[in-house]
Amino acid sequence: MEDLVRYVWKHRLFPLTSLHTTDGQTVEVIHPGMENRNDGPDFFNAKVKVNDTLWVGNVEIHTKSSDWYVHGHDTNKRYDSVVLHVAAEVNREVMRTDGTPIPQLALPVPAHVISNYDELRKAEHYPPCYRIIPELSNLTLHSYMSALLCERLDLRAAQITERYEAHDKNWDDALFATLARNFGFGTNGDAFDEWARRMPFRAVDKHADNLLQVEAFFFGQAGLLEEDSVPTYYQEALAEDQYFQSLRREYKFLAHKFDLRPMSYTAWRLLGMRPANFPHVRLAQLAKLYHKRCISVSQLLNAADRKALTELLQVDASEYWDTHYVFASTASAPMKKHVTDNAVTLLLINSVAPFYYSYGLRKNSEQHMEQAVALLEQLKAENNYIIRGWMDCGILVKNAADSQALIQLKKQYCDRRDCLRCRIGYEYLKKEFGVKG
Repeated sequence: MEDLVRYVWKHRLFPLTSLHTTDGQTVEVIHPGMENRNDGPDFFNAKVKVNDTLWVGNVEIHTKSSDWYVHGHDTNKRYDSVVLHVAAEVNREVMRTDGTPIPQLALPVPAHVISNYDELRKAEHYPPCYRIIPELSNLTLHSYMSALLCERLDLRAAQITERYEAHDKNWDDALFATLARNFGFGTNGDAFDEWARRMPFRAVDKHADNLLQVEAFFFGQAGLLEEDSVPTYYQEALAEDQYFQSLRREYKFLAHKFDLRPMSYTAWRLLGMRPANFPHVRLAQLAKLYHKRCISVSQLLNAADRKALTELLQVDASEYWDTHYVFASTASAPMKKHVTDNAVTLLLINSVAPFYYSYGLRKNSEQHMEQAVALLEQLKAENNYIIRGWMDCGILVKNAADSQALIQLKKQYCDRRDCLRCRIGYEYLKKEFGVKG
């Protein structure tokens, strides 16, 4: 309840009648102040006029005014600067540490507002605010989506910065680790993250001109050259699989030379996946990318356009994988295991655009940050249940910039039931409060 009272104060969703303190003085809220989520009063530097006196100071919010004492504010000098105490229920006078009383404003939250707020938080359908969306202007929606896109890029940039720091501040390694994460395409993303952290890229560099050795590094560190990693029904065929045996020999030599420690193969997921997305195929494609040496920060930054970026990521696995999805499997009809156009688009959305943004933040380059947004605006929107849910409500999704914004909205607000920080939630609650404007 306190969060809802705080929200009402922050957004000035007050009753249409004039406001008064508990002792009958008129209250005019000129500015509610800056919200504080840390220790201390809830709002700093508020401006409120009590009768004819303008007060500039702090405001404290509670469900009940007696909470002032429950929280020990009466003995904490940090709260002596409070010029107005706001509570849904005023059940006790409040005092500063020197015993002087603080004006109080009763700001009860109507029952129907609480009911509608609960409706948003407990709704099982998605999105819960679907009723209000058709009434919102395109300007309101798309200005919010622009802000959400920036939030998402900031979040991704923080993840890339962590990789940059973890890989000894090497941008090329951070880029490759970011691509690896997204080669997991959701299901194996965490496994690829762990794999990238274990990859000794400087050691791989020494052997990058030999595809078999690069593959040995990649599969070996993934734990997929352990015999137990191969399904039981293919075990007998391993001894005759020359490619697998060659990789094992190479990795044994490299592991001894560089003191390598593989991850556990149990981190990888195959169940329920399309064979083309098996980690074996994706690792083979990544090995080809590394062997070709076509993915580096300089090439990324110098790519002229989306077409050039697409060409950088268009790669297929080595010949063995034309007829296999896992080691020693029964040979299938020959088919090149290339990164599909749709997969390339997802890599551009989830790896390349965030990398531009992260690099731009680190280098203080607005050009590269704008390059990230421009790339997303050129790419088609993702097509998944999240985006379809918003489109069913009437939101126009024109490109990947829009779809990324809506994914941010779903994951960071809807999934957390954090409607009080959402602008659409604000519009919903404002309408239900009956506040004008």
